[in-house]
Amino acid sequence: MLDLFISNAYAQGAAAGQPSTAMNFVPIIAVVAIFYFLVFRPQKKQIEAEKKMLDTLEKGNRVYTKSGIFGTIVGMTEKIVDLEIAEGVKIKVLRSQLGGLEEAILSNKQDK
Repeated sequence: MLDLFISNAYAQGAAAGQPSTAMNFVPIIAVVAIFYFLVFRPQKKQIEAEKKMLDTLEKGNRVYTKSGIFGTIVGMTEKIVDLEIAEGVKIKVLRSQLGGLEEAILSNKQDK
């Protein structure tokens, strides 16, 4: 007699309709799309902009490092930049650690 009730319960569950397998993937696809547009795409644009800035550097540019040191480029190689941070004071910095052009950060300060 107990088997009769269990059979009915399964029959009612099937009759109510289960979501299709494709519908189970919709939330996963939505989460992936949200991550792409909110995380991966902006990060990729930022990396491309930084690479473009590093490729266009020349001697004489006033730049700042990611650690906050301001200086003028006096020499460059493929990986290392020589910065003059004061008259007669030069340091070597990895090219990848340059944050950007000084004019970009100073113009942002004046806008605020």
